[in-house]
Order: sequence, then C-alpha cells, then structure tokens
Amino acid sequence: MNRNEGTDVLVIGGGTAGFGAAVAAARAGFKVILLEATSKIGGVMAFCPGMPWGAGYPANVTIGGLMEELTNRLTSMTPPAAEKRPCTLENFGPEIQYDHDIATLTMFEMLEEAGVRVCLNTTAIEPQMADLKIETVTCFDRNGPFVITPRVVIDCSGDGDISAKSGVPFTLGDSNGNMMGVTLSFHMLGVDWASAFSGDDPYFKVLAAKGISEGRLHSDLAQLYLMRGFHTDTVFCNSVVIRGVDGTDPAAVGTATQEGRRRCHQLAQFLQSDVPGFQNARMANLGPTIGVRETRKLEAVYRISGHDLANNTLFSDGIVCCDNPIDDVMRADACMTHEAIVPSGGYYHIPFRSLIPQEITNLMFAGRIICADPIAFASVRGMPQCMAMGQATGTAAAFALNESVSVQDINTDALVGALQAQNVNGLGGIPL
Repeated sequence: MNRNEGTDVLVIGGGTAGFGAAVAAARAGFKVILLEATSKIGGVMAFCPGMPWGAGYPANVTIGGLMEELTNRLTSMTPPAAEKRPCTLENFGPEIQYDHDIATLTMFEMLEEAGVRVCLNTTAIEPQMADLKIETVTCFDRNGPFVITPRVVIDCSGDGDISAKSGVPFTLGDSNGNMMGVTLSFHMLGVDWASAFSGDDPYFKVLAAKGISEGRLHSDLAQLYLMRGFHTDTVFCNSVVIRGVDGTDPAAVGTATQEGRRRCHQLAQFLQSDVPGFQNARMANLGPTIGVRETRKLEAVYRISGHDLANNTLFSDGIVCCDNPIDDVMRADACMTHEAIVPSGGYYHIPFRSLIPQEITNLMFAGRIICADPIAFASVRGMPQCMAMGQATGTAAAFALNESVSVQDINTDALVGALQAQNVNGLGGIPL
C-alpha cells in the first residue's frame, strides 16, 4: 500500500457492518479500502468465536442480501459449514450456527472477489475536515502514519471514533451513561449433549445458584447461557458478563479481559465438576478480548425509538427488517432481558436516516453506533442487521459518488430499490 493515497470509499472497521459496506461499495465498481484495527475481520465474530448469527430471520424469513449470500455459501459446502437452528433463548427466532474458521475465510474471499483492499492491524487515527466534509484520514500501522484521501467514509468501527472526532454528536450508553456489560466467551469441547441438555432448566439456574452459594462462581453467573455449538459435542459458553466497563477506554478493556479470563476458567471448572455431560470436556477457543456490546450511539438525521419498534414501523427508507427482542444485558445492574418488542410474525424496519449524520456530507455509519434510543438499540444490534446496515451504506456510497450528492441528499426510494435488486427482503412496501 502506498503510504498516502486516495480511494473512493474508506470503510473503517472490519466487523459484519464493515464487511457489508465494503463488499457492496466495491461491487458497485468503486475503489474501496477497508481498515481493521485487529488481525482478523468479523468484529464480534473475531472477539467471541462461534457467536451465533441471531435475528437474521424476522417472521421466520431471511433478511436476504449479503447475509443470505454468505449463509448460502456456507450451507452449500460439503460438508455444510453452517446450519439454521432454533434459538434456545426465549423470544429469539432462528439463528445460524457456523464453523467459525470457514465463515471467516469465506468473508475474506468475498472481499477479495469484490476487489476490496483489506488493511489489517491498521487504525484510523484522525480526520481532517474541510468545512462539513472529511478531507483526509490519518491512519497508523506498524510502519508508521499515513494518510488516506477518501471521497466517502463509512464508519463501521463499533465505537465511532472517527465520526466523533469529525464532530458528530453522540451519547454513551443510556440516559445515565450506563453501557451494557461486556462478554468473554469460550467453548467446551467433548460435551455429551444428551446429558448436558436433558433437563428442564434451560439456564441451569439451580446448578448456578449452588456454585454461587459455594463461592465457586461469580454472583453475576445466576443464569448460564450454554448453547450447542456448530460441531457435535461442542458447547458455546456466552455466560461471563463484566459490568461497568467503558469500551472506549483501552485500559478498562484490558482489565475487563483479564477478569473475564478468570471467570471463564472458573466456569469451565464448575461445568466439569458439577454439570452432567461436561465431565470429560475441556475448555477451548477463549476469546482474545472482551466483546463490547455498546459504547457510542451517534446522532443522525433520525433517532429510532422503542416506540417505533413496538408499532411495527415500516419506514419508507427502511433498509432491513428485524423482530429481535429487547436483548438488554446488565446495564445498571445484573438484570438481563429478552422481552419481545413485536408480536409473533411482526417486524419493523431500520431506517437509512439513522445511519447518516445531520451535517457531514460524506460520512455514514453502520453497526452498533446507529442512532437509537436505549430500548431500540437493545433490539437492532444483531450481527445480521449490522451486515445489512453496512450493505445499505455501501450501496448508498455508490449513489452519492455516481450522482455527486451529499449522503443527506441520496434518493432513498432509489436506494431501497437497489437493495431490493440485491435481494434484501421486506422493503419498499413488499412484505416478508
């Protein structure tokens, strides 16, 4: 890579949102650079290997688009590398379980096929502004600083650093600044599924209470989230949540990760000693760092609300359907909710207006930095929705560049039509 260069579209962050944005913009014929600060794309997929793709089937119909394309690539392999399964948690629809390494490889291949230049271990540091436009972005890798001059920037970083430094207002967490708990996940290998999941206590509350009372489990482990992994006799453990962590503070992230390691090891020992089916199992695939659910929520043209969701609102500029419950995880206390926000068979749209700032003319954002109130955010943050948000912004970048307009002036009817042509389902007045 040249140390200073221009690009049509700069995508910051290689999670599912950044993947969707980069592929969509590159397939539209534009030069795309994707920056990822870590050594692996996937975002939550990289930090919590094996995390199922939930919320991809509102009303039991696929959201379509790149999410469906990626899933189909995996399910059509011999042997299949993904499978649609019912979720074991209440009020959640079907989810996709997958082979993590094959899924990541396939995502890299889709980026390669589209012609995206992927820059790993590379961080966007500082934007330089010209009035209400991002003119350049200073970046840094092991060889030092360099400058990218983009025509359009899509912030999919999860924390929105570049958007915030560009002057986009934001909030942290809920109205009191409380952010959802962070998680460190792992797998147990060699589990006897039949024994482990034979009881009528889906969250293993009775056993967990015993471990807590004996001082062998942290008090926040009152419910154990144990899911059958993609491969037979593997169990994905998504139970260890650390509260009160500011995911924008690197020191806090490091401290929380070490605390998470301790709690994961403690839980693995407890499973081996006390939970049927785990006696001969062993711990594997401990996440490299905590998975952060919530930090900044950027201010956009429109703030999606819990009221919008509860009313099954189908926006004219809707870019993806969703029926995910209010999946709120330990914001102010140890409470976790899975409350349905729409009736069975219902769904709502995430509007494009929630992905564009009010003023900066060549910036969009996608993923968990979406403009949403705390209730709505707890529902819209699923990985399939993030990928679809990214796909919408990548497609919108093509419109902005082709028509030489600001992102605020993109024809949203045409954008929705383009997404429908990309097989995104349930948009533009056509029901799922």
